[in-house]
Amino acid sequence: MGAIAYYLALPFLYGISLLPFRALYVLSDLVQALVFGLLGYRLKVVRQNLRNSFPEKSDAELKRIEKEFRQWFCDLILETLKTLTISPSQAMKRISVEGDEVVKHYFDAGRSVILVMGHWGNWELGGARFSQLPYHHLNVIYHPLENKHFNRLVERMRMRLGNGLYPMKDTVRCMLRDKKLLTATAFIADQTPAPGHAYWTTFLNQDTPVFWGTETIARKLGYPVIYLGIDRPRRGHYHMRFELLEAEPANTPEGDISERHTRRLEQDIRSRPAIWLWTHRRWKHRRPTRQV
Repeated sequence: MGAIAYYLALPFLYGISLLPFRALYVLSDLVQALVFGLLGYRLKVVRQNLRNSFPEKSDAELKRIEKEFRQWFCDLILETLKTLTISPSQAMKRISVEGDEVVKHYFDAGRSVILVMGHWGNWELGGARFSQLPYHHLNVIYHPLENKHFNRLVERMRMRLGNGLYPMKDTVRCMLRDKKLLTATAFIADQTPAPGHAYWTTFLNQDTPVFWGTETIARKLGYPVIYLGIDRPRRGHYHMRFELLEAEPANTPEGDISERHTRRLEQDIRSRPAIWLWTHRRWKHRRPTRQV
């Protein structure tokens, strides 16, 4: 059944990806009316997340953010499909870059790096744009899909311009295997880890678990940690910004890198809240109580 669905969907998905950007956003407006206007997709989750994250904002402000989020979310879906066929020149035109001298510095020094980011902006287009920088080979950590046909499609979408993939469960093994290469490994670290094996902090006014893995690997391998923000100054255009978060992670106290990454991502979200993934049930776990 999975194979049938895949082969029926494939021409449709590629057809969307071949649309010019202007037509893509017309379609996105129609999708938004269907997904949120008619079906009300996860609107309860979105509204609860916004209300808890911004208790200081008025109802009118929260409604404005929700409206902008709904547009961005549908744009994100169709822009992601666009990466099936996007050309290097299109990626360079749509995504500007700032601060890449930070990456170049470590490339010239022969050092691999870790990129930390969140579900803010468009990480898929960001990967396409990074592939056109003349520095490290980018490897993106991902969670394989259960449907093997759609998983191969996603892999092809992410690798077609030259990037690599590390399955989440094999991240450490893959990084050790590639230790002699000049790589940039991208961690999208605002997902939800198991509460008992996470670093707990406050994020957007709520107790939040954060994966230990990014920090642990950075400290073990000694890779500099670079924060990557992908802003959207206007529809159809993104701006990638690299900032050095930690040059020598092996020397940092436990929890320091996780805390600084969380604070930096929070700063970006507060600056442009509509382009973060509010449909995600980020706060479904409670902080464990300490046993006496």
